[in-house]
Amino acid sequence: MAATRSRRWFSASLLCLLAGALRAAPPLQLYVALTPAGGTLKPEPGTYSGPVVVDKPITIDGGGKVTIDGGGEGTVLTILADGVTVRGLHLTRSGTSHDAVDAGILVKADGVTVENNVIDETLFGIHLSNANDNVIRNNRIRSLPDRDISIRGDGIRVWYSHGNLIQGNRLQGVRDLVFSNASENRVVDNRISDSRISMEFVYSPDNEVSGNTLEHNVTGITVIYSESIAITGNRIAHMRKLTGSGISVKESYDISIDHNEIAHCAVGLLATSPLQPENILHIENNLFTYNDVATYFYGEKGGHVIHANRFVDNFVDVMGSAPPTTRLNHWQGNFWDRYAGFDRNGDGVGDQPYRVWLYADRIWMERSMARFFRGTVGLSLVDFMERLVPSSEPDLIYEDPVPLMQPTP
Repeated sequence: MAATRSRRWFSASLLCLLAGALRAAPPLQLYVALTPAGGTLKPEPGTYSGPVVVDKPITIDGGGKVTIDGGGEGTVLTILADGVTVRGLHLTRSGTSHDAVDAGILVKADGVTVENNVIDETLFGIHLSNANDNVIRNNRIRSLPDRDISIRGDGIRVWYSHGNLIQGNRLQGVRDLVFSNASENRVVDNRISDSRISMEFVYSPDNEVSGNTLEHNVTGITVIYSESIAITGNRIAHMRKLTGSGISVKESYDISIDHNEIAHCAVGLLATSPLQPENILHIENNLFTYNDVATYFYGEKGGHVIHANRFVDNFVDVMGSAPPTTRLNHWQGNFWDRYAGFDRNGDGVGDQPYRVWLYADRIWMERSMARFFRGTVGLSLVDFMERLVPSSEPDLIYEDPVPLMQPTP
């Protein structure tokens, strides 16, 4: 009798184990191993377990119906071979280690295409490490939703990687998009929201940033110790944190900032003064609108080229850490909605230069305690009296000798 009961218990336990094994997601690594180099793997729709390592040039096409579940450990998919294509996958549940840079996809190869994937509940999204000439296109990426923004992972991390195309991706609820020691990359037509630093370039020269939409992040584009970066045709809006800025540039040179829309930010553009003549910024044909401070320059030297921009409905158009900082910039041909001059000859340029002086209406910029009175009737009255009966010549903050009467299209 006891032997019969033991056999029944063993049979029941075996059935439970077999049922659990049948319910467990099959490992995708087995299918990758069976796919020959140069071949295409199209798994049946469903969920597969990770991690997966691809060490030969194959194409994995999930058709939008295949999920790889990392099980909460490590990186979900690692690409080690050149020429791999990964598309149409849902990658989820990576590990949570910042030290190990646990990610949805790690690329350590060249000529790889990662496109049309959904990556969520992963610490980092896509990590390029010593990876060149890759295409990262049309992916949707979210980090761990239950973490504070500062301890999430980067949506895309580009580390010592060059010549990559980052195009058409949608990043939401991640930490940053970071380029570190990475050059000649193109970042085009991406959309980043509800994150910390939209894009950060550190020691990363010769990159292009164009056509991106960056909204509701802490900071827009940050450039530090980099050179020859073109920031063109981006929409940067709603960076409303106290320290937030649309574009921030520190000790970088040959930076071109043109045809961008920078709207509703605490500070539109934040930049250091140039240390050397080659450190100047070219700020041209941008729209600064509805910002608390459209442009802020700190340091004691000027020299930036600021031409043909539109300053519309900002609380303050220009601020600086000292009057020479802003006065020594090269202002020309900008549209200022506060300009009250005339155009008698109809050439589209104001007859008189647009000059801004240091009157009482700007005292709150120098004294933080006075910010409470910003825009009040009392401060406006003091400012009016100072302009009406000045006791001394005020400092000139900046001057545009040829202000436009109408904004350029």
